[in-house]
Amino acid sequence: MSEQTWRIPKHATAIHRTGGSENRVLLSVRSLKTCFGSFAAVNGIDFEIRSHETFALIGESGSGKTVAALSVLRLLPPGARIEHGKVLLGQQDLFRIPELEMQKIRGRRIGMIFQDPMTSLNPVMKIGEQIAEAIVGRSGLDGDALKSEVIDLMDKVEIPASQRRYHEYPHQLSGGQRQRAVIAIALANRPDLLIADEPTTALDVTIQAQILKLLKKIQLESGMSLWLITHDFGVVREMADTVAVMQEGVIVESSGQGTFFSGGKHPYTKKLFAALPSIDHFRASKPAGNGDLLDVKDFKVYYPIRKGLFKRVAEYVKAVDGVTFKVGVGRTLALVGESGCGKTTLGKAILRLIPESGGEVWLGGENLAGLSPARLRRKRVEMQMIFQDPFSSMNPRMPVGEVIGEGIRSLHPEMNEDQRRASIMELLGKVGLDADAANRFPHEFSGGQRQRICIARALAVRPRLIVCDEPTSSLDVSVQAQIIDLLKHLQDTENLSYLFISHDLAVVAEMADEVAVMYEGRIVEIGTAAQVLSSPGHEYTRKLLDSVPRLN
Repeated sequence: MSEQTWRIPKHATAIHRTGGSENRVLLSVRSLKTCFGSFAAVNGIDFEIRSHETFALIGESGSGKTVAALSVLRLLPPGARIEHGKVLLGQQDLFRIPELEMQKIRGRRIGMIFQDPMTSLNPVMKIGEQIAEAIVGRSGLDGDALKSEVIDLMDKVEIPASQRRYHEYPHQLSGGQRQRAVIAIALANRPDLLIADEPTTALDVTIQAQILKLLKKIQLESGMSLWLITHDFGVVREMADTVAVMQEGVIVESSGQGTFFSGGKHPYTKKLFAALPSIDHFRASKPAGNGDLLDVKDFKVYYPIRKGLFKRVAEYVKAVDGVTFKVGVGRTLALVGESGCGKTTLGKAILRLIPESGGEVWLGGENLAGLSPARLRRKRVEMQMIFQDPFSSMNPRMPVGEVIGEGIRSLHPEMNEDQRRASIMELLGKVGLDADAANRFPHEFSGGQRQRICIARALAVRPRLIVCDEPTSSLDVSVQAQIIDLLKHLQDTENLSYLFISHDLAVVAEMADEVAVMYEGRIVEIGTAAQVLSSPGHEYTRKLLDSVPRLN
């Protein structure tokens, strides 16, 4: 990859605003309508993306953002069709060229980063091979020259230890590294336009900041345009020049970034702004006089590393290394930190879903480590978990009523069928779902509705403690606000305690009474939410807070 291709253009950050020759329209979308049967997922939208510009398309899940991008690329799923419209890339009408010609556009002139890097990467191919596959079509390189090009590209997207990572598989990389690999594949053909569909949704704040910085850097060096699809206003503030808001298949507002962040003009935009959590707004403090429900003492989870012919244990990965904290009755302790710091491992080990290596966990005055299997089974009634991905945590072949009732049947065998059915109906009502949801399957619900189902399932056995593992990370702002309000309401009415695992510090401010900051398996700072998030005492906490995109 030549230095000439990647050099930073003079005054690159302002090229699209100058009105000069570089201010040309790169992509023009006119009256685009895409339907699934009789339903118009995209209903007559118009927008332009100029050279070197970052265009952000925002809106709730189901608003049509991703369908619009797939329509432009002519990559729609079966059953979808483009009803009418025109898409011009420069002077080329993408809807009038044959598929063979369109294949040369995809990847070469228009690249795309999809939301979940694991679904974009082949799990049985090495990372280097997958990037090489994208390069070969353009360059015709092979052997050492091709590998050198791949390593060069991996270095440009800042994948650490690229020589070693070249030979690793996707599951061996962290979330941020996998996202960098997907970016490398998208950039392999040096596209004029890069479409980034929720590129930082599931990443923690520091990794998100690194990915956004990387995309900015590459945009400056390559001169490409960026079409950003997101529901994250912080990302839009950090990246966008122009913002369009999409609702139910229609663009309801479009403006420059400055105008947009003055509050927006359309009622829907104002609604989105109103739903945003703020890291500066802390939850009203609740009384702490009800004692402690959970008491974790010097808790450890180690994984052995085996080496040599006889696979003897040579060392340990200390995923959780001597953690101590308490969670009060009816209170929320938020556990924050980067991916890989041990948060989820800690949450699962506390519930005895994975084995611990040492320490004690006391729940309601009982040491879980000292319980017999039969007594532990009965104790599980008091502790449940809400997982990060609601869809993958449910059996897709079971109707929702059975998903919720499974725990009741297992942990409350004394209840008969009529009592279980009544309990399921009551739980659906508590989480804001209609009774007919019991007969439908998980795939028939939106992401926010699926998360409500998982909350109902956790509540079904009447627990005292719920471990919430990133319960709002993949939800858009309005649905996220609904789930936060629901969790707080249930805590107040059911006197629940939460161990709330999250990388979103604004959500933490809305939810938590206390915050514990975790780094490399240890808790480095703990205190009230206001203390930790307003006056952090540890350098790592300050780093996390500095990485949060600000809206003003």
